Amino acid sequence: MTTETLAQAPRTESTAASLRKRKAKEETNVAGYLFIAPWLIGFLLLTLWPIAQSFYLSFTEYSLLEAPVWTGTDNYANIFNHDDTFTKSLSVTFMFVLISVPLKLFFSLLVAMALSKNVRGMNLYRTAIYFPSLIGGSIAVAALWRNMFGLEGYVNQVLSWFGIQGLGWITNPDTSLGTLILLNTWQFGSTMVIFLAGLKQIPQELYESASVDGAGRFRKFVSITLPMLSPVMFFNLVLGVIGSFQTFTSAFIITKGGPINSTYMYALFLYEKAFKHYQMGYASALAWILLVIVAVLTALNFFASRYWVFYESDGGKAK
Repeated sequence: MTTETLAQAPRTESTAASLRKRKAKEETNVAGYLFIAPWLIGFLLLTLWPIAQSFYLSFTEYSLLEAPVWTGTDNYANIFNHDDTFTKSLSVTFMFVLISVPLKLFFSLLVAMALSKNVRGMNLYRTAIYFPSLIGGSIAVAALWRNMFGLEGYVNQVLSWFGIQGLGWITNPDTSLGTLILLNTWQFGSTMVIFLAGLKQIPQELYESASVDGAGRFRKFVSITLPMLSPVMFFNLVLGVIGSFQTFTSAFIITKGGPINSTYMYALFLYEKAFKHYQMGYASALAWILLVIVAVLTALNFFASRYWVFYESDGGKAK
């Protein structure tokens, strides 16, 4: 056997091993794609394709009964220049978000801190408090809320026990939006559970060290709890803003946008344009405007987070 043949033998074995590894990797990739195929097909057909269709329809006049007619940017021009209802619904929605999201975060954190204590039967209390969130977005709860805050509802009956004359909370434009904000705040279970998980991750040694240094409860909360919990708070804030902009069921069932459009949420406006007036192209344009608004606000939240969100990987400092 020549010297050249001996030199080529290791190369041949190395090439064969490389081919076997490549083949095994390809087989693994195929298996992975097969496992995610149901989700991938569903995403393409039920999410990505409708999104693409909606974007196309936003530039058309489409009523479901006739083929869409290309109109360019007419829908967007009409929305921004001639539709006063668009401005009203957007202002109502922004007011709803600005008030309900901070309230929801505050009460969920408050309850999470109370439920983080080691008390007998605490699991039962956590379940009872979280339960309303399981049914909070349902039509039944919205109908119950409408009856509670009606003129003859339970709230006014309780107030009458103390000699207080109640009013039609959902029929008064000064209080109707407040009832929806209260309902959204009451549905704090999911946010509370996330806060509770974040509180459990804070090392107790930090509180013990602070106690040794003479720090009180308020000082511990400001200097330890809030900074350590800021990533969780940021997560809940982003989800809360996105979810609040999509509020529909409560406005549709409880107030139907009234009185005098005081609770006319953006999602309700979009729904009526699509399924009441059959202006699908117009509604698609409204949907894309909402997408842009939520995307911009989310981007602003991420930008602002560098000044108040503290990560352990960054040495406990905001970016």
